Amino acid sequence: MNLQNMLDAAPSFLWSDGSDVTGLAMTAKLFLLSVVPGLLLAALMAIGQVYGPRPLSWLIRSVTYFFRSTPLYLQLMLIYYGLSQFDVVQLGWQNDQPFWLLFRDATFCATLALVLNTSAYVAQLLAGMMETFPRQEWIAGEAYGMSQWQIIRRLVLPATLRRGIPALNNEMVFLLHATSLASTVTLLDITGVARAFYAATYSPFIPFLMAAALYLLCTFLLIFMFSRAERRWLAFIRRD
Repeated sequence: MNLQNMLDAAPSFLWSDGSDVTGLAMTAKLFLLSVVPGLLLAALMAIGQVYGPRPLSWLIRSVTYFFRSTPLYLQLMLIYYGLSQFDVVQLGWQNDQPFWLLFRDATFCATLALVLNTSAYVAQLLAGMMETFPRQEWIAGEAYGMSQWQIIRRLVLPATLRRGIPALNNEMVFLLHATSLASTVTLLDITGVARAFYAATYSPFIPFLMAAALYLLCTFLLIFMFSRAERRWLAFIRRD
């Protein structure tokens, strides 16, 4: 793969192959589509696990255990390929039912797998922090006449998210790297483009080196943004 090949490959690695979104743009799309729903679902699951009734807590622990104990690759295969084996899904496709048609879309399936996997890890992280929320602050909230939900919403959740910024940084980096598995379900993200050029040129070093450089850049930007967030919202516990 010479210099001209690298220049020709640059658009595919960055935004498009001329007909569809590829490369960095596809990776960013998967990440952004996954991060917000993943964090919202994780927060709800953590609250349900810590403050919900025992059956709900047990159910959430079981779900998060499954997604944390099995590889993301297998989860993606089950969603994209496995669900199509069920009659209800096949009938939904044949009848053009909008909900089931979503499972024919590789982007939706990859995003769903990333959301479920990320939410499982982040939920356990947040639940652990919620369980150690200072009892004195909870009592102070009750003294002001707050209900349980108001204490959770106004005190517990903001404090948990603020103190969890360093750990969330790691989880977001893991999520970014996990998007590389989308190439296994026909999506041409950064890794998918590198594999395609490797298959076309039989030269693995340059395409995968370009992919590694893009992941390195994205990881640096994520770490930089979280370090700025730590400076802003964790300044009260920073030692000078």
